[in-house]
Order: sequence, then C-alpha cells, then structure tokens
Amino acid sequence: MIKPQRLKKGDKVAIVSLSAGTLGEKWAIHRYYIAKERLENDFGLKVVVMENTLKGIKYLDEHPEARAKDLMDAFKDDSIKAVFNAIGGDDTIRLLPYIDFEVIRNHPKVFTGYSDTTINHLMMYKAGLVSYYGLAVLTTLSEYVKMDDYSLEMMRKTLFEPVQQLEIYKAPYYYDDDDEMIRWDENNINVLRQYHKDENGYEVIQGNGVVEGELLGGCLDTFIEVLGTELWPDKEKWKGKIMFLETSEVDMSEYQLAWILRNFMAQGLFDVINGIVVGKPSRRKKYEIYKKVYQRIIGIEAHHPELPILYNANIGHALPIAVIPYGVRCRLDLDKKTFTLLEPACNL
Repeated sequence: MIKPQRLKKGDKVAIVSLSAGTLGEKWAIHRYYIAKERLENDFGLKVVVMENTLKGIKYLDEHPEARAKDLMDAFKDDSIKAVFNAIGGDDTIRLLPYIDFEVIRNHPKVFTGYSDTTINHLMMYKAGLVSYYGLAVLTTLSEYVKMDDYSLEMMRKTLFEPVQQLEIYKAPYYYDDDDEMIRWDENNINVLRQYHKDENGYEVIQGNGVVEGELLGGCLDTFIEVLGTELWPDKEKWKGKIMFLETSEVDMSEYQLAWILRNFMAQGLFDVINGIVVGKPSRRKKYEIYKKVYQRIIGIEAHHPELPILYNANIGHALPIAVIPYGVRCRLDLDKKTFTLLEPACNL
C-alpha cells in the first residue's frame, strides 16, 4: 500500500462532494465556511473547492459523473495534497464507472471521509493507496464553536504529525445524538456540543491475547451496494486483516446486521481475518443488541468463539471519532483492551 505524504502548513487541499450534495445547500453552506476557516487558520492549509462541489443536492444526484470528475481532477492535480469529502449519503457507488484507478495510484494524496464514503475508500484501496476513515467536512471539520479535542488529536497524529506508534485510545466521553442533536442552523453556531462521560471504555466481546494485522473495513450500511463488484476485497485480500466495522445513524435493525455478518460468514471471511474492531453504535439503544448479534453470528454460527472482537471503538458515526487508516498495520491487545497503530499513518 502507498502512503501519502503527511500534511503541513501551506499545503493545498481540495473539498469534494462525492455522495450527497448537501454542502452546496443554502441552509448548510455556512458549515463549509466554518470548515474552510478552520483548515486555513488552525492548520495553515490552502482550501479549494472542486468545480461541482457546491452545486447542491439535486444537481449532484442527477450527475454522478460530475462528482467523479471532481475526484479525478483533484487527484490529477499534483499541487493538491489532500482531498476531504463533504459528507456521506447513499449512492457513491454510482461513481464507479468513472473512476480511473491508475490516476489514484500515480498521484497519491490524503483522502478522508466516512459513512457512504466507505465506497470511495474501497476505490482507494483497490488503487493501492492508504486512505483515512473519518473527518468529513460537514461533521467533524465544521463543528460549531470548536473541533472536538479527541478528533483533533487523532487528526494531528495521523495526518500532520504521524508518530511511529499511535494508540487509538477510547475517548472518555460520548455525544448522545438521540436526545441532544444540534440542528445545522446559523442560529446554532455558538452552541457548544455537550458530551457525557463514557463509562464503558473498550469491551471485549470474545477472544483474548494479542493479534496484529492491516486495517480494512468501513460502514456496514454501505456494503450491500459494493458486494460482488470489483471494489469488494475477495477472501484472499481479507487474510490476516483486522476488520473494522461501524453502523450509521439510519438505525440498522439487528436483523440487517445479522444478515450482513452471515454474508461475511458465507464468504469465509471470519475464517481468515485476525480480529475485529467494532465502532460504538450511533444509536445508544442498539449498544447491547448489536453486541449479542456479533456474539451469536461469529461465535456460535460461524464457529469462531476465539476470534478477537474489540467493541465500542470511536469509529464512524458515534461522536467523537478517530481517524482509521486503511492498510496500516495495527495491534489489538484484548487483555489490556488497547488498539494501536504499529506504524506512522502517513509518510514522514
């Protein structure tokens, strides 16, 4: 896997809308300006938007080729050192016919996003490029008042000041989106998000000891669209990997989760991976329910009660979130309940 160069002050970075065109809507665009100001003032970056990024929901829904063009143009431009995706959605798989994997491979740069952007990350993975799960423009990078301290630390230690080994520690607090969602509204720009103490920490669903492997995974909700395509890694590519999984705010039922995990079982993936890291469910009510599904499908139905599963990680939709690099080697220590990157996330 090719690692892009770390980011530094003065670098030019591009913003793209590869899924929903929300960033360009009048009621949401103030968050673009928050993110732009933050990237420029706090990180010293030079921000550009690609040609179609701000054209709104209707246009980008009707023109997936325009979204793909922005991505390809950003990668072709060697003056651009990173590409930040605006937000997720549900149809970025429609970009697949327009993607040139050689362009991505030959012009490596930082790429971030999560949720539906899982599909774009799998495009990067197919091209052989390390990419970074997390940090969407309309969420993480445009938080009202300030960026969350945990996400900010993870962003710096992966993309700007990568360290030889980085512990992806469990954030000691969480945000309850069910009860306290702050609407995207200019009237709320001075409303600081309130967090609660996380009493659980990392939990071990099953397994023990220490396992290592390269990271590969994403948002479970999106996998139904990519299974069977050229983007989905076959069983051989999953061999020895640490699978990371999370679910979106759509509130996936326990039945849907079981169906997807059974598909993985049928593919034989649980026979070849070294371990699993599961993100904190976006919906608090699903915390114990999902845990039981993993125990049943993997431990009982797939006959792998020994396969290590670390639960409640800061991956994806449940704030705050970490930055998870595809293809970078990590270690899970089930006895100590730690999750550690074993190499720098970017080239130094």
